[in-house]
Amino acid sequence: MLPSPLTIDVRRGAIASLGSVLSDRRIATSGRIAVAVGPGQGGQIAADLDMPDCEVVQVDGGSVDAATELGKKLRSGAYEAVAGIGGGKTIDVTKYAASMAGVPMVAVATNLAHDGICSPTASLEHESGKGTYGVSMPIAVVIDVDYVRAAPQRLVRSGVGDVVSNLSAIADWELAGREQGEPVDGMAVTFARVAAEAVLYRTDSVESDEFLTVLAEALVLSGMAMSVAGSSRPASGGCHEILHAVTHLYPGVSNHGELAGIGALFAYFLRVRHLGEDDRRMRDIRACLVRHGLPLTPGDVGLDEEMFARAVAHAPATRPGRYTVLEHLDLSEDEIRRSVGEYVQTVGR
Repeated sequence: MLPSPLTIDVRRGAIASLGSVLSDRRIATSGRIAVAVGPGQGGQIAADLDMPDCEVVQVDGGSVDAATELGKKLRSGAYEAVAGIGGGKTIDVTKYAASMAGVPMVAVATNLAHDGICSPTASLEHESGKGTYGVSMPIAVVIDVDYVRAAPQRLVRSGVGDVVSNLSAIADWELAGREQGEPVDGMAVTFARVAAEAVLYRTDSVESDEFLTVLAEALVLSGMAMSVAGSSRPASGGCHEILHAVTHLYPGVSNHGELAGIGALFAYFLRVRHLGEDDRRMRDIRACLVRHGLPLTPGDVGLDEEMFARAVAHAPATRPGRYTVLEHLDLSEDEIRRSVGEYVQTVGR
């Protein structure tokens, strides 16, 4: 049996039907509905909803404390369901709070920055940095292409980097299967690979409704791959270890999707440089990132080579027990520095 949302609605004008989704799918038929909104478009969307019985709750930030506070409100208010409207932080806070309160959650995404829309995990900030927590996946997903188009294009494009990085994560998982005997879930791999390749070779861009629809569906499918696997394994490998290291060491640098794209490209470079693998995947990912105006090198996001090398060295510590190309190669600090320099020379514009 595969866990899946009851409904996935990706189209223009989709948010207007949120009330119908809640009632028609028997998610919420008569009880109180909470609508958690972030500081961006969420408030305006909530005001436009034709849902007189809903109660709007403002979510500030993406911390464990914010999620815990929302969870207490949901539990004490006897809500039948909660809809999280906004970007990744708002949706992750709402997923955690809904799981804590034991109520179904509907994800209403206003941008396509990363694949957390439908995943069974929530990435939340805490006193020591950022952690990933297991949660219940959304019972329904609504993505309105009109609102996505209104989001900053950089955030929408960054979703490309996150979904394409699935290919690197899959390669790492398969490497762990060969070297460590780690079980590899074929269904999860299929979902994650199809999601990445749906975007990898498209020649249109975020200006196109067709591309936005495919990107949205790919990000949802990526989240479902993680749900099937029971972990983030099919969408998070060495690429994400690097991005989490950058986020930890240099807070505020770039964003999740852009760093995932750089991490994936660097991980493939390591496979070519140190394992003698074919460079086709590396070239395909680079071409995709270039086509969508995404960063390729540390310098593109304001990091020098030494800073990036430090992040690569720290990366395995962000996911203890996860085996990726980084753990497999176990490069020394000097070898990492040389590899970073060669990478910049090879893939830089």
